[in-house]
Amino acid sequence: MRRGWAAVFAAIVLCWSAEAEQEWVALSGAQIGTALTDRGLVYERARQHFYASGRTSYDSGRTEWGYWRVEGNRYCSQWPPSDTWACFGVARHGGNGSLKFIGEGGAATVGVYAE
Repeated sequence: MRRGWAAVFAAIVLCWSAEAEQEWVALSGAQIGTALTDRGLVYERARQHFYASGRTSYDSGRTEWGYWRVEGNRYCSQWPPSDTWACFGVARHGGNGSLKFIGEGGAATVGVYAE
């Protein structure tokens, strides 16, 4: 009997996880621009603001300044002294509006609006 309940519980968890993951919707380039321009996000251990000028500030106890832009359907950032741009897919969570930045390897960072 315990195995039966364990199987039912596992199925519920898998369905819930799949449903929760489906709530993330990929954003187009125009949607990324709208979602970020003159907005701030709070991450687990930092804050970031995306200025309309293309500048961005990142504060994790020390403020760093960089640049951001949208290329195609991706958010891209550049942090001096490096001149390399790193680009990420962006998705919005349908339930709470948080944003997820998704790197090439699938690693993700989630931020919520600072407002």
